[in-house]
Amino acid sequence: MRVIFIDDEPNVLSGLRRILRPLRDEWQMEFETDGNAALKTLENSPCDVVVSDMKMPGMDGAELLSAIRDKYPESIRIALSGETDSHMIYRCVQHAHLYLAKPCDADMLIGAVKRAFTLRDLMQDDKLQGIVANMSSLPSLPEQYEKIMRELQSEDPSLQKVAEIVESDVAMSAKILQLVNSAFFGLARHLSSPAEAAMYLGVDVLKSLVLTTGVFSQFDNAEVSTATLKSIWNHSTQVGGLAKKIALDHTGDKLIGDYALMGGLLSNVGKLVIAANFPEQFIEIAKATANSEKPECELEADLIGHSHTDIGAYLIGLWGLPNPVIECVAYHHHPADCVDAGFTPLTAVHVATAIVDANGGQELPGLDDDYIEKLGIADNIPEWVKLNGELESKEQEPDDE
Repeated sequence: MRVIFIDDEPNVLSGLRRILRPLRDEWQMEFETDGNAALKTLENSPCDVVVSDMKMPGMDGAELLSAIRDKYPESIRIALSGETDSHMIYRCVQHAHLYLAKPCDADMLIGAVKRAFTLRDLMQDDKLQGIVANMSSLPSLPEQYEKIMRELQSEDPSLQKVAEIVESDVAMSAKILQLVNSAFFGLARHLSSPAEAAMYLGVDVLKSLVLTTGVFSQFDNAEVSTATLKSIWNHSTQVGGLAKKIALDHTGDKLIGDYALMGGLLSNVGKLVIAANFPEQFIEIAKATANSEKPECELEADLIGHSHTDIGAYLIGLWGLPNPVIECVAYHHHPADCVDAGFTPLTAVHVATAIVDANGGQELPGLDDDYIEKLGIADNIPEWVKLNGELESKEQEPDDE
């Protein structure tokens, strides 16, 4: 694997060379002190991962990453900077998959690059890698996009309304969760609720991110119906809410519950990628799923080359979301394929997905019975089915005036 590091301070590059020397047999590494030299190096041989400082004379990091995004969309772009200027951060948001703050712990940097390699192995398809790696945002429902733009451009935007709009759209939720849980904002804990994340960022930051950098985009492909997109979000919301309840019921661990919520909410982002980039195949998959006993993931693999689980895990992995959440997205239909043993957020998302897919039925064909038996939680399933029914009843209750 090839990695290029760009920093205008020779001492920083010397330090990186020293730290990374033990990996020289695994990685082919290049070190450059300015953006133009880096682009020339990439012309000769593109790199799998680019790690660039942000504040450099001449061509700064944001300009460099923008050029790399245009010319080499399959390269994974990591911003490494001690810069705290909000303008630079907002520019970085547009072009970097992941942001690491200086001073960066060596293990964190090595871990980020290694994870990038692991993600590339997940999808051995250069075309699809390029498409997904080039997506800085997911397309939102047109009506939700128009709502948030209208609210943010009003004279006195309501943060509560903005948070509600974000939480009602899977694409906005994914992007906000990516940003608020990154080193951009240096939080000591992960925020799992899109509304909570939006409230944390505040109106001013959201206005800058949405109106200036365009972190949200509108779904404008007429081939895919709005109703279909809404059904994806409704399913994801239901799975996320139930998964959190299951995780808390079984473990009492808030962090596991938070990761289960995030994993459930984001479990179907791969479907949005397919809908946005392969609308004809997306429609064909939907029709085939309704008329075939073949699992949806297999139909997707036949037509696209990869399932929505692989595609979604690749995207949110690039975006730097936590590993337990990536596991939920990648393995929620096949939890036994994950190396992590024991009850994890993935377990809660798998069970929640099977229950929601059953549409109120007691039979759960999507459940991996061997996996459930091995964990010793088979006796809990009826209670969790009942829990889902209670959650559905609550949602259908009219709001109090």
